[in-house]
Amino acid sequence: MWYVSTRGMAPRVDFEGALFSGYAPDGGLFMPEKLPQLNRETLRQWSALSYPSLVVELCALFIGPELIPRDDLNDLIHRAFRRFRHREVVRLSRLRDGLNVLELWHGATYAFKDLSLSCTAQFLQYFLQKRGKHVTVVVGTSGDTGSAAIESVRGAKNVSIIVLLPQGHCTKIQELQMTTVLAENVRVFGGECWDGLQGMEGNSDELDEPIKAVFADVAFVKKHNLMSLNSINWSRVLVQMAHHFFAYFQCMPSLDLHPLPAVEVVVPTGAAGNLAAGCIAQKMGLPIHLVAAVNCNDIIHRTVQRGDFSLSETVKPTLASAMDIQVPYNMERIFWLLSGSDSQMTRGLMEQFERTQSVSLPEELQSKLSAAVTSESVSDEAIMQTMARCWQENQSLLCPHTAVAVSYHYQQMLRQTPSPPRCCLAPASAAKFPEAVVAAGLSPETPMEILALEGKETRCTPMRKSDDWTVMLRDTIENMGRQWRATS
Repeated sequence: MWYVSTRGMAPRVDFEGALFSGYAPDGGLFMPEKLPQLNRETLRQWSALSYPSLVVELCALFIGPELIPRDDLNDLIHRAFRRFRHREVVRLSRLRDGLNVLELWHGATYAFKDLSLSCTAQFLQYFLQKRGKHVTVVVGTSGDTGSAAIESVRGAKNVSIIVLLPQGHCTKIQELQMTTVLAENVRVFGGECWDGLQGMEGNSDELDEPIKAVFADVAFVKKHNLMSLNSINWSRVLVQMAHHFFAYFQCMPSLDLHPLPAVEVVVPTGAAGNLAAGCIAQKMGLPIHLVAAVNCNDIIHRTVQRGDFSLSETVKPTLASAMDIQVPYNMERIFWLLSGSDSQMTRGLMEQFERTQSVSLPEELQSKLSAAVTSESVSDEAIMQTMARCWQENQSLLCPHTAVAVSYHYQQMLRQTPSPPRCCLAPASAAKFPEAVVAAGLSPETPMEILALEGKETRCTPMRKSDDWTVMLRDTIENMGRQWRATS
């Protein structure tokens, strides 16, 4: 299995190359050169599998036994999921009026990113141990990515991680999940440390600047084996494909029907990693209809509805804060996929978008996109109403991001639109968003594990306006590299 850039100007790489790269050298994103096609018999066999076994089957198709032998792959995936609280790793909750909610948040940080990052971290460590190498992961976060990335590599011998978080952009719980990890290979910068230390001043856009500056120094990146772990990384998209297969197998009526019955999968969408994973699963032969459910930051909704891929003037803060995104970078993967792997057109679109922040999709591409994906934009008021209704009818608390998806389900019921069985993806536990739960007029339910964070020691290095953030970041990378060399 080879991987090519969506922009067509970079050499192809194997899975290991894509895993360690992030962006391709030409600025594009890696995608499989060819997608395997799944027949009815394969789907029938997979339908009986557990979620971890499904991840193994998918990864085997896209990694290849010459890189990771099958027995090793099996061990890595099962090791990745051993800390999950639910024995099935993910759980389908069947609620009133045909509402199916696939809970993807039973990992260490109560968010769906634990699923893909725990696997990605196992792949990283597998190759690093084999090659006797070390990497430093640098992550800018405004919430769940930082804590899930930390949990996936805490204590790892061959991986150091540095997380930068901005003041006021994380919930208290999200921040404590990062600052209470005292492992030697973890450093957290910024944030308002809840033990009274001063935190970072500024916003998340300013926070990107030192990270961009460090990654722009090619020699420094190479010397210290720097990489990122956000959802541009192909490995994360690969694991997220399993959500769609599992949702389909849990909700489809029968595999004996001809043609195979469809299932509608509603995806709360920010950077579009889960949506890209669903589009790939579709192309492989999984009969799903995809719905991109967004908050009022609606660039994906506008793109699906009328081909308007353009930035709004500002990001609007919403209750579904992880989806407060201006640039859903995984849409580039979807454009490439639906255009028939047309890298020249994809490159033209994305370069124009980078120059002008505005692109109108070609009519043919927009037509293919709206055939593959439906979309809905959901207001904060609708989020609160949905959370309240779901509690009233099912005694089930939804996080605000899940409520964006479930709001679409309630809208479709109101419209009495005929539809196939529907599954809403639930990316996080309501326990992580007590402020939104209270805003919806409900009482938060906080697990003991999260309550215990309050009493733990924290470690967080403040960065102030007067500091040179790039120098601080470079110095930390160099120190952590020296520390690894001294102990290896």
